[in-house]
Amino acid sequence: MTATTTPHSAGPAAAGCVTAGTAAADATATDPAASDTPAADLDERIRRNPGAHRILTGDRPTGPLHLGHYFGTLQNRVRLQRLGVELFIVIPDYQVITDRDVADRLAEHTENLVLDYLAIGIDPDRATIFTHSAVPALNQLLLPFLSLVSVAELNRNPTVKDEIAHSRQSAVNGLMLTYPVHQAADILFCKASVVPVGRDQLPHLEITRTVARRFNERYPHPDGTAVFPRPEAMLSAAPLLLGTDGGKMSKSRGNAIPLSADEDTTARLIKGAKTDTERRIGYDPDARPEVSSLVLLAALCQDRAPEAVADEIGDGGSAALKRTVTEAVNDHLRPIRARRAELAADRGYVRQVLRAGADRANSVAEATLDEVRAVMGSA
Repeated sequence: MTATTTPHSAGPAAAGCVTAGTAAADATATDPAASDTPAADLDERIRRNPGAHRILTGDRPTGPLHLGHYFGTLQNRVRLQRLGVELFIVIPDYQVITDRDVADRLAEHTENLVLDYLAIGIDPDRATIFTHSAVPALNQLLLPFLSLVSVAELNRNPTVKDEIAHSRQSAVNGLMLTYPVHQAADILFCKASVVPVGRDQLPHLEITRTVARRFNERYPHPDGTAVFPRPEAMLSAAPLLLGTDGGKMSKSRGNAIPLSADEDTTARLIKGAKTDTERRIGYDPDARPEVSSLVLLAALCQDRAPEAVADEIGDGGSAALKRTVTEAVNDHLRPIRARRAELAADRGYVRQVLRAGADRANSVAEATLDEVRAVMGSA
């Protein structure tokens, strides 16, 4: 998802690892894993025929998008859109309450996400931007999909286990347990063929592929075609950016640098970032992760090699490093922030984008639900 998305993730390209025994363990023996396709091969197929692919991604409206989202997923969405791929971007407002009791400031966070999307270059005339709550037919797919997976499969999903461990709630609610199946509805309602994900989200995508396979087997289409595709994972090649505390950059951990922050706030956040005691600046992600992450951030903003940035700073120490990073980030984001401020002055336009996206998503979802009803014999 993001971007499809999971609670606490940095979005669809969040990094992590997959353990054995996923919720789709039975499927992997007969169905190639979603991660088996080499990234270069998938990218080449998209370049050759972008119109043949539909991509679903998104971000939970729980706070501002940050630099980890930008370099991990957002830039790639713009690239794919420019190639001519059809983008569906879901803002999963219902999924906010998977790990919290209330959806705090939901409308505000939703509109701010749209502002960030538009500011970085997402074209609402070419991308469908919508919220869960505006598309009833999408959510209705959750019911037949739940009948295709077992409680045991959901319980042993490693990503769900991790989310439960980090949940803000004292007890696990049913939405948290069924979260991967709701994501399957997100992906399959529009018959997405590709989903940008991080490795930590592959178990969720495997459940989507399992749901699609089992539905197609249980409810064969009269003409012999499959109702649902089995979407492929587009694994991010973006390097991991650490938060200012040296941990994973995350909205919920308060260690991120928001895209919408002003230049002074950005400078203050970078000034407080964790480094180390060595004066000479180098790029060694394994031995010096915090320093290397800052070097990488400057390099990404300047479109340079991180080694070149580190060599240029040399013996300047962490103060010189942070000045370099601050200047690079603010220079890179200045036009994006200017565009965002311009858009923010017309909230009516933001709501119009969401309405238009909901209309398009509803049309697609209702057609899919009608097809599902027909093959299930309930039309």
